[in-house]
Amino acid sequence: MFVFAKIFWIVSQPVTIFFLLMALSVLLMFFSFRRLAIAAGLLSLVLIFVSFYTTSGALIVQELEDRFPRPAAPADVACIVLLGGGIATKVDGVRGGYNLDDAADRYIETVRLAGVYPNAMIVMSGGDGSLGGGRVKEADVIRRMFDDFHIDPARVEYDGESRDTYENAINTRVILQRLNLDHCLLVTSGFHMPRAVAIFRNLGMNVTPWVADYRTTGEQGLTLSVGHPIDNADLLTTGLREWIGIVAYYFAGRVSTLYPQ
Repeated sequence: MFVFAKIFWIVSQPVTIFFLLMALSVLLMFFSFRRLAIAAGLLSLVLIFVSFYTTSGALIVQELEDRFPRPAAPADVACIVLLGGGIATKVDGVRGGYNLDDAADRYIETVRLAGVYPNAMIVMSGGDGSLGGGRVKEADVIRRMFDDFHIDPARVEYDGESRDTYENAINTRVILQRLNLDHCLLVTSGFHMPRAVAIFRNLGMNVTPWVADYRTTGEQGLTLSVGHPIDNADLLTTGLREWIGIVAYYFAGRVSTLYPQ
């Protein structure tokens, strides 16, 4: 399913659909289906306008982020589960170090939590999520990062085999059962939290959502956007990917609810 999901997303994301509609428009025009060609062309322009020049993407992501407000800090925490997804693995595999992307807050917050809760175990789950494979595993990069921040290696369990969120949950459950841990803080991005929580709960794990990466203000309405068009399109792509993932996991039986409370 991992490979199918990757290929499906390449085809179904907004920019790809735009180019497919434009290609369809040219093809229809070539075969003299003028009205259909114009309709396909106009639809592609509407799609690109909505993607690049409105706040539709921010609105979708904001709804996902607001689903699980961060709770009050608990007095004590036994374990912290960190989900990967914020490492530029293609770059790290060549240059070394730890090159973080937009989801870097996941790792920064986990380092902070490690100091606040010095007795908490940490489970870091993240492997090579690329379609072709062969890249450095996120767990290996974060191991170097945690070592540099002087986090005791005995406190951290690494899962470097997970390629997606479902595998994150499956492999994390094995680790938690082995260590006899439960009721962990789950650290991931706000837009990713609903899908992650749904999967973890469906597998019988009690987790407290701890959002560590926001992309919106929480006060976003639907308007024209004067911001960077690429940023707008990226937010729409991120939001749609999560919704498609939740729906796909629901029908595949990997989650028991479309939108967890």
